[in-house]
Amino acid sequence: MPKHTPLRQCLGCREMKPKQSLVRVVRSPEGTVSLDLRGKAPGRGAYLCPSADCLKKALRSKALSRNLGVEIPPEIYDALAAQMEAADGTDSG
Repeated sequence: MPKHTPLRQCLGCREMKPKQSLVRVVRSPEGTVSLDLRGKAPGRGAYLCPSADCLKKALRSKALSRNLGVEIPPEIYDALAAQMEAADGTDSG
């Protein structure tokens, strides 16, 4: 019997994708917002494709703020973009 693959919706492109292929943005119980690359951090989570385009779409529509229930300052989006680029940039050496 094949194992069930959990699906989550990307807040940028609104497509349902396997949970493992998405990046989780989490609001911790203390209220801080950060990237959860392992998918195990406690708190309210929202999912994005690991692409800058989906992050930009989520920023434009304020989907992350709505989903996480907190106002997200622009500095956090900049940090998320930098973290996403760093996570996406695999070592080529």
